[in-house]
Amino acid sequence: MPRMRMHRNLSKLLLVILAAGLFCAATWPHTNSGAAASSSLKTASGNWQLSWSDEFNGANGSAPDPAKWTLVTGGNGWGNDELEYYTSRLENAHIEDGNLVITALKEDYTDTKGVTRNYTSARMQTMGKFAQAYGRFEARIKIPYGQGIWPAFWMLGADMPTAHWPGAGEVDIMENIGREPGTVHGTIHGPGYSGSKGIGAPYSLPSGRFADDYHVFAIEWEPNQIRFYVDDHLYETRTPADLPAGTKWVYDHPFYILLNCAVGGRWPRNPDSTSTFPQKMLVDYVRVYKKGP
Repeated sequence: MPRMRMHRNLSKLLLVILAAGLFCAATWPHTNSGAAASSSLKTASGNWQLSWSDEFNGANGSAPDPAKWTLVTGGNGWGNDELEYYTSRLENAHIEDGNLVITALKEDYTDTKGVTRNYTSARMQTMGKFAQAYGRFEARIKIPYGQGIWPAFWMLGADMPTAHWPGAGEVDIMENIGREPGTVHGTIHGPGYSGSKGIGAPYSLPSGRFADDYHVFAIEWEPNQIRFYVDDHLYETRTPADLPAGTKWVYDHPFYILLNCAVGGRWPRNPDSTSTFPQKMLVDYVRVYKKGP
């Protein structure tokens, strides 16, 4: 009997150790869907303290948290000749199994003003709800794919209503055009270096496509420097020295966050016979950190 008790106690101890290991793995912020946000994070550049996040852990079928996000609507091409109409419908943006699901659909849609588009999708932003200057901004996303599909995780200057674009500044943390399934782009846009003259760089997977799995897309933004990462691989650093002569570094004030999945446009071009719908952009979380001690 004493030996049996010892075996049982040893078994219990092993179970406790195993459970602790699983807990640690489940709370590691970069790898597990549905994990709780850690209040601190250590990267190669230092320590970071969580300042804002959305884990998208609401009830299945519910709308994105209106305290954190505004769903922007419209079908005016958004300055890029895009084809989609962004709606506030659950069909285009909802919570499912711990993810934000942004769905691009091929459908005829007409709004109350008579604007008609042949595709719908969603565009969300934190404007007026959250903005921050400097820090680590990251999201764990499984992007869609296909010709004409254009998912993005990006930021705009909070002074957009007065400074306008590109004066307020834009930071594209992650953009993908569907005809390049293994490549994403990180870009900054400002006065004198916007649109096709934006300053950026691509990052390509060694093999496979981004749509096959989740990846963490991030920037670490400090005064006079923005570093771009994919899965903690630093692939681009931008400083005022990169700007064209006579232009201004406009990344010295708070920026807000945007998530969207566009269809068509001048850069990705339009869907073709190879494109399939629906296409879903799955966002596990968005987290923002401030530099810690």
